[in-house]
Amino acid sequence: MDKTTRILIITLGSLSIIIILALVSATTSTTGINSSTNTFITNNSSSIAIPSNTSFSSSHTNSTPTPNVAAAAISSNQPKIKVVASFYPMYEFVKQVGGDRVDVSTLIPIGIEPHDYDPTIQQILNAQSASMLVFNSPGLETWVPKVNAKFALDASNGITLRSSTDPNSHGTDPHVWLDPILTKKEVENIRDGLIKVDPVNAAYYAATAKKFTGQLDSLDTSIRTMLPTCQKKDFIAFHEAFGYFAKRYGLNQHSVLGISPEGEIAPQKLQEVVQLARDLGINTIYSEDLVDPRLANTIAQEIPNGKVVILSPIEGINRSEQKAGITYIDKMHQDIAALKGGLVCK
Repeated sequence: MDKTTRILIITLGSLSIIIILALVSATTSTTGINSSTNTFITNNSSSIAIPSNTSFSSSHTNSTPTPNVAAAAISSNQPKIKVVASFYPMYEFVKQVGGDRVDVSTLIPIGIEPHDYDPTIQQILNAQSASMLVFNSPGLETWVPKVNAKFALDASNGITLRSSTDPNSHGTDPHVWLDPILTKKEVENIRDGLIKVDPVNAAYYAATAKKFTGQLDSLDTSIRTMLPTCQKKDFIAFHEAFGYFAKRYGLNQHSVLGISPEGEIAPQKLQEVVQLARDLGINTIYSEDLVDPRLANTIAQEIPNGKVVILSPIEGINRSEQKAGITYIDKMHQDIAALKGGLVCK
């Protein structure tokens, strides 16, 4: 055995002895192994949990951490996944599932109406730099093909979309997020997408998605509990956003405008809405939080005891709601309260 080999052995042996000494001194030092919890405590007070069946050896042949420890270290130290969501509901769903593992932003500013939105070059470039772009459906975010995304997720994939003859609809009704049960499917798609781009945190995404879908089930129960107490089943929305919601809960949606809240309304259509409200005994005309309420006010003035109430399609929120931390679930409960008045529920 030559001198180089002996020196190598001595060096490795010294390292082993140092490791052993570090482990032995753990009970009296702020750095080491807590024997009651099997946690490796570092000088900066952070910790990595170690399975109870993990053993430490002074042999250099066993110095590599077990796969579970390595996975925990990677999971806790990796940078957040950058996700761009098309507009507010998708942002909310990604945030609920991604939690502190993602850095999520919206392409369409949260207070801007998303129908027929045309993104800027800078917004497109930002989306292209993200690990994942999440959008609701091809019929709403028609600009998605312009984005050369690393991974574009259609959150409505697997949902049968309602067809529409509205010229502004691109053939389908995109408003699936207003149905809590269909929203669960979108959340599950987002969960699967996050797992695809960030598999090391798969268990985390599965747990957060399960928690949020549980909240959606509770929301569904709240709606079903309210409806039997209602005297009416018909309501007039500002635009045709509540088709999935109405179908789910046995209601009849009527609307002032079509699939999009933008566009002109003919005087004849305006008169038809007024006459419909009179015929059905409806005195509540629903407006929205992102549109000018003057048209709804004009209709309300033409019907007995007419009033205007906000029924949000939850396509965005205003600045004060952003500051207050208002969530999708909060907005849905606001809509339930608004419908409760218009449908004359107890």
